Amino acid sequence: MSRRQIRDRLKVSNNDILNRLLEGEPPPEWTKRPNAKDDLRARAREMRLQGVTYDRIQLELGCSKSSISLWVRDLPKPDRPPRTREEASAIAKRGWEATLRQREIERQRTKLAAAREVGELTDRELFLVGVGLYWSEGAKSKPHNPTERATFINSDPDMIQLYLAWLSLLGVEPERLRYRVMIHESAQVADAERYWAEAIGADVTALERTTLKKHNPKTVRKNVGEGYRGCLVVRVLKSADLYRRIEGWWYGIVVGARSTI
Repeated sequence: MSRRQIRDRLKVSNNDILNRLLEGEPPPEWTKRPNAKDDLRARAREMRLQGVTYDRIQLELGCSKSSISLWVRDLPKPDRPPRTREEASAIAKRGWEATLRQREIERQRTKLAAAREVGELTDRELFLVGVGLYWSEGAKSKPHNPTERATFINSDPDMIQLYLAWLSLLGVEPERLRYRVMIHESAQVADAERYWAEAIGADVTALERTTLKKHNPKTVRKNVGEGYRGCLVVRVLKSADLYRRIEGWWYGIVVGARSTI
């Protein structure tokens, strides 16, 4: 009789009790009949002892991984073969890419939190920001070139839009503004003109003739590629008085800042 038959006949549901009852009793001969999987099991164990992986055993023997696990899980795990240079490089690359992704997530999270800290700008805040923006990026009168004109040049559309918002706050009429693209002659000029026209909410025909910078083969430029759009020049007509006021506002800010030191 099989163990199941004995258990059912004696009505023993506890395997520990059944094991003690059958202790020392040899299994019946019929349970020792050859099994088709016995050879596979023996071969799987032999391969595992040789360090073969589950995938390779499955591929060669055509049996499931669950069966392989039952057959060989009592055997020691084989040592991992040394990685090739290519494998090590691929693993390192994946790890570094994951690190970069996490850094980018943290970077964007910090930027978003900082942007929320600003909130709505008051007119005075925009006024002060605009003065500092112009004095750092705009054209200034020099002893060798004492021209007093409000001219702003920048390659960042956000800076341009902030500058235009500031001019609007100051009451500068749109009719007094002139726009001109400045870009290297080797770039995609037409694309740049459309890009800047869209950035300021105007038609391309509203732009003045583009200024093309001559290519100098001796200069190694980094501002190349599809993302290169040159700069936009924003001029304010009849702006001598505006320029003088900007300069005065700037020095007023400097004096105010010094008083806090």
